[in-house]
Amino acid sequence: MIIDVHGHYTTAPAALGAWRDRQIAGLADPALAPRASELVISDDDIRESIETNQLRLMRQRGSDLTIFSPRASFMAHHIGDFQTSATWAAICNELCFRVAQLFPEHFIPAAMLPQSPGVDPATCLPELVKCVEQYGAVAINLNPDPSGGHWNSPPLTDRHWYPIYEKMVEYDIPAMVHVSTSCNACFHTTGAHYINADTTAVMQLIQGDLFTDFPTLRFVIPHGGGAAPYHWGRYRGLAQEMKKPLLKDHLLKNVFFDTCVYHQPGIDLLTRVMPVENVLFASEMIGAVRGIDPETGFHYDDTRRYIEASTLTPEQKHLVYEGNARRVFPRLDAALRAKGL
Repeated sequence: MIIDVHGHYTTAPAALGAWRDRQIAGLADPALAPRASELVISDDDIRESIETNQLRLMRQRGSDLTIFSPRASFMAHHIGDFQTSATWAAICNELCFRVAQLFPEHFIPAAMLPQSPGVDPATCLPELVKCVEQYGAVAINLNPDPSGGHWNSPPLTDRHWYPIYEKMVEYDIPAMVHVSTSCNACFHTTGAHYINADTTAVMQLIQGDLFTDFPTLRFVIPHGGGAAPYHWGRYRGLAQEMKKPLLKDHLLKNVFFDTCVYHQPGIDLLTRVMPVENVLFASEMIGAVRGIDPETGFHYDDTRRYIEASTLTPEQKHLVYEGNARRVFPRLDAALRAKGL
């Protein structure tokens, strides 16, 4: 199988965005605030949004299954308060669950959390529990910066985050470390804020000793790990100066990187620098970069082409495409085994 570990519902029916606009307007004028029940999206609406977009491209590009979560830029945890995020997360997670119900051979859900700046992460646990136990979610997306670009939350290694980590360990699920929209004009959302966050997460994990407390905790750092693979010598050297263990022991038993890197040299570097056991196939399709590369004539986010053109052996490609995902996402593996796959 070719398993894409990084997909978002970026093509949700327009009614979802319209409801969100009303929710945001209601923050200034409560009379404008909609009820969740006022959002009506039919199964046919969902089918059309998926069949003409993600599923069409999956079939064209030859991927089989996508771990599917709400649109990352729509999470926008900095908007409103916890109740705002809780209502919005519940709506978005239910939609991804419905996608997985309608297309069970091609999609399996991952959950966004109802995070809010300055709010105890323990408030996210009821939604996390619901998504795992009722929706069959195999992972969560964890935003290390709910402020949207101002970075006023503690580092990921701080005990502030431990309630979420404890539940992750209990359920044996990984988290993709994924920020949302930047509300800081200095940081373009997908070109800077996302990559900054990926890089920042890697460095925070190097600085701390989180995996001493949680030896089975697993994180996926998206977008190829940000700048980390490109500057791996820098991070190895910094860890050495901090008297940390070698990064293969300190980090790489628990941290993994996806292939949302949109050119061949980037994938080649990622797969040369990082052990193949730490690389997971992903495209983030349909996501931040949707155009066609004039140098190749193919879409930038057609990441399978890069893996096929790499120097990886067939055995290594199997790990990237399927083996690593089944190991890092045990609930995904269990769901596949239940289907005889």
